[in-house]
Amino acid sequence: MLITTDLLDDDVTRSADMKNNLPEGYTSRPATLDDLDNMVETINSAARQTTGRDEITAREYRVYLEQPAFHAETDLRLVLSPLGQAAGICEFWDLAEPHVRYNTWGRVHPEHQGKGIGSYLLVWVDRRAQQALARSPDGARVILQTYVPVLLEGASDLFREHGYQLIRHALRMVIDLNGAPPAARWPQGIQVRTLNAGEDIAEIVHAVRDSFRDHWGFIEAPFAQDYERWTHFIRNDENFDPSLWFLAMDGAEIAGISLCWPRSDDDHELGWVGTLGVRRPWRQRGLGMALLQHSFAAFHQRGKRRVGLGVDAQSLTGATRLYLKAGMRPDPTFEHVLYEKELRPGIDLSTQSLS
Repeated sequence: MLITTDLLDDDVTRSADMKNNLPEGYTSRPATLDDLDNMVETINSAARQTTGRDEITAREYRVYLEQPAFHAETDLRLVLSPLGQAAGICEFWDLAEPHVRYNTWGRVHPEHQGKGIGSYLLVWVDRRAQQALARSPDGARVILQTYVPVLLEGASDLFREHGYQLIRHALRMVIDLNGAPPAARWPQGIQVRTLNAGEDIAEIVHAVRDSFRDHWGFIEAPFAQDYERWTHFIRNDENFDPSLWFLAMDGAEIAGISLCWPRSDDDHELGWVGTLGVRRPWRQRGLGMALLQHSFAAFHQRGKRRVGLGVDAQSLTGATRLYLKAGMRPDPTFEHVLYEKELRPGIDLSTQSLS
C-alpha cells in the first residue's frame, strides 16, 4: 500500500489529537534533519536524568537516522513547545522484511514532562504501526516493542497504560581492568585476526546472522538488507575502528567474532564490545571466553580501564553467565526493560527458545 507523506501526517495527527490533545501552544509535525541539534538537546537532557551523562552527539544521531529504509518524514515525530524547543520526539522503526516486529523509541524533555506529551506520542506511534501492518505477511504475529530505562521515572507506567507488557530485561555488563587481563586461551585450530574492511564485510554479516539465530527474538531478514545496514555504519560512523574487529578463524571460516568500538556513545572512557558471537559448530569449546579476553587485552593495551557490553538478561545461550565468569558485573544505571504490544495475533516468526 502506498502511503503519501501528507496523508499519513494528517491522518495520524487527527487520530492523536482526538485521543490525547497537546497542551495549549504546543505543536506536532514530522521531524527533519534540520531539527537535529534541537532533538539531540532533548535526548541528552533526558539521558542526564538517569545516567548523569549525555547520550549522543549530533553527528552520531544523524548517522543513526540516515539508516537505509528509515524515512524521517513518516517515521520521526516532533512535538514543539510554544518557544520552539523540542519538547518530545518519537521514532518508528520498520526497516526489514518480514515486517513483523516494529520498534519505537522516544524521549520527552525534562522541562516538558507531566503534560501528556509522552502519551500523545505513543498514540501517534500506535497509529503509525497500524498503517505499517499492510506490509506484514498474512498469518504472522506482529508486535510493537521498545526498550525503556529502568531509572526513567514514570516511563513504565506510561507504556503499561498504552497496552504494553513487560517482556524481558537487558543489562549493561562492565569490567574494571585494574591490571592486564588473563591471556586468551584459543581452542585448537583457531587463529585470530582483525578485519580487512575491503574483503570481510559480507562474511562478517553471515557470521553475525548465524551466531544470533539462537538469540531470543531473532528474526531472519534478507541478507541484502542486513548487509546494507552494516555497511552504512562502517562507512559513516567515525567511531569505527577495523583494528578492533576480531575474527576467530578456523582455516578460511569465521568461527566467532568480537566487533568492538573504541568507546560507547555515552561514556568515552568505556571500551565497547558491540557484537560478540560464536557460530554453532564452534560452541562449548571456550571460544566465546577467548574472544572476550582478547578484546579486554586489546582495550587494556590502548589505555582503557573499563569495558562494557549489552546483553539479554535471560540469554538463551548463557551469555550472561559467560560475562559473569569473565569478571563482568551489571551496571544498574543502564538496566533496561523490554515492553511489547501485540498488534496482531498469529504465528510468531521469532526465536523464542532453543527447543
